[in-house]
Amino acid sequence: MTFLSMMAFIIATISFLIIFILNLTSKKSFSDREKSSPFECGFDPKSSARLPFSIQFFLIAIIFLIFDVEITLILPYVKNTQMMSITEISMNFIILMFILITGTAHEWNQGALNWKT
Repeated sequence: MTFLSMMAFIIATISFLIIFILNLTSKKSFSDREKSSPFECGFDPKSSARLPFSIQFFLIAIIFLIFDVEITLILPYVKNTQMMSITEISMNFIILMFILITGTAHEWNQGALNWKT
């Protein structure tokens, strides 16, 4: 037990020492207004480069991600259907479709699928 704690202490000490040395020797970058502004052919930008983020893109991406994860859960299920009866396959498919349709209907009722301008 003491050997493990001693090794953990040595590893932690070496890690903190390396982090400290790297922070001392790393190149410091000083932020400048001109360097941080967007470059448009040498001219000042016409409008702000930091446009507000549309939450609709985020919601559609989250919905896509949820359905993508559900598809990855379905793929191994197809391989296991050889060991199931037709009743088990039908019940599992009906339950999965019910969950997917209920989730889509909920998103639709909440207005996440309405694209607003």
